[in-house]
Amino acid sequence: MSDPIDREGLRDRYWERVPMANMTAREWEALCDGCGRCCLNKLEDEDTGEVAFTRIACRLLDGETCRCGSYENRKVFVPDCVFLTPQTMKDVAYFMPRTCAYRLVYEGKPLYDWHPLLSGDPGTVHDAGVSVQGWTVPEFEVAEDEWEDHVIEDG
Repeated sequence: MSDPIDREGLRDRYWERVPMANMTAREWEALCDGCGRCCLNKLEDEDTGEVAFTRIACRLLDGETCRCGSYENRKVFVPDCVFLTPQTMKDVAYFMPRTCAYRLVYEGKPLYDWHPLLSGDPGTVHDAGVSVQGWTVPEFEVAEDEWEDHVIEDG
């Protein structure tokens, strides 16, 4: 079992009743379940807008911890990295993973019971098999014209 979630500074079940724009920075960051799926490279069909996730991870993703190796400076290394804010959600929610708490809250849906805010354990996202832990391929190992060979069924 992982270390329990530090709930200090978080309002009880805030994600159910506090609009995203009114969440504190700590509450906003705590929505992240640590799955790493948002850090998978995606392919978007220009005609349909359909988004396909690949198993190819951003160069900054640690495939074991499912965390960014340079979170505070990620835009310097990966200029296309999406900076999630309550204001950007309307533009980016569609290509966030279906299990993503940011997307779920934006769409008015409940969090899954494995989410660390509900379980109290950051390891439950891995235990539930939702994270990318152990099955990604670093982007520098795959030529961009071969990304289609690495599409996964569900983001």
